[in-house]
Amino acid sequence: MGSLYSEYLNPNKVQEHYNYTKETLETQQTSSRQVASAFIIILCCAIVVENLLVLIAVARNSKFHSAMYLFLGNLAASDLLAGMAFVANTLLSGSVTLRLTPVQWFAREGSAFITLSASVFSLLAIAIERHVAIAKVKLYGSDKSCRMLLLIGASWLISLVLGGLPILGWNCLGHLEACSTVLPLYAKHYVLCVVTIFSIILLAIVALYVRIYCVVRSSHADVAGPQTLALLKTVTIVLGVFIVCWLPAFSILLLDYACPIRSCAILYKAHYFFAFATLNSLLNPVIYTWRSRDLRREVLRPLQCWRRGTGVQGRRRSGTPGHRLLPLRSSSSLERGMHMPTSPTFLEGNTGV
Repeated sequence: MGSLYSEYLNPNKVQEHYNYTKETLETQQTSSRQVASAFIIILCCAIVVENLLVLIAVARNSKFHSAMYLFLGNLAASDLLAGMAFVANTLLSGSVTLRLTPVQWFAREGSAFITLSASVFSLLAIAIERHVAIAKVKLYGSDKSCRMLLLIGASWLISLVLGGLPILGWNCLGHLEACSTVLPLYAKHYVLCVVTIFSIILLAIVALYVRIYCVVRSSHADVAGPQTLALLKTVTIVLGVFIVCWLPAFSILLLDYACPIRSCAILYKAHYFFAFATLNSLLNPVIYTWRSRDLRREVLRPLQCWRRGTGVQGRRRSGTPGHRLLPLRSSSSLERGMHMPTSPTFLEGNTGV
């Protein structure tokens, strides 16, 4: 075991594994590769900004401090970190990869696995909450917020352990024949284990939603209200987008386990599948704000304030008086003016979340 950890700082180890598992090493920074990297970084910056706006909206408005919004905020946090992890992964790819030590490589790839694990466990927590609130007809009150925070903390702890297993010793250093082609320092059995766990969790989530829909469809109007159905539609869309975005990447990792070394050429293009999977983190905030008018208004509030501020400065510079800007009303007064309920549109209502 001591000899294994002594290889973690060996600067030649990463190149040894890549030479063994891959036919060719794309280390030259061509113009097309630079353009692709720049596009990915811009995309990830958009992911960070989107999810940061969602987190700010949830944190600053007290009516979003319910169980469902805590879980959605947790999912937004994992997506935000996923965007940051993918930026780091892109900057440390290409020719930089072969200059990394094993411990740096484990940190680069482990961060992506940790954020992926956090997203999967967040989806599971949302499904459990919906099942408890609807199928079991139980309400989450303020006294349950501590339990929600403990559940979120436990999901991150499990994600850290699951993503950190390779750096703790479950890797293929010293066993080249057991290495993954897509992730040359990861053991194939570890990759299979992670994908299997995620697949089982996703199947369990689908089963929970099927049961919830059966309960809602067979219940009275007080349970199967329009807001409840709207919420179920929203979380189902989030789950469906996750599966669509990540299914190709999961399939590639399963193929990686089944294929002998250098026998499946498609494995050398795995980065395209993972880039497609990153779209999930970009689409989730769009789904939240599209489905909830309250959250959309809260997310867009900083942008509206910035537009109004720049408009005032522009009129002052041009010397035109313009119309006097009215002060922003509070959230409650806005809702009264629009005849909207005080509870969030699609996340609160008959279920008493």
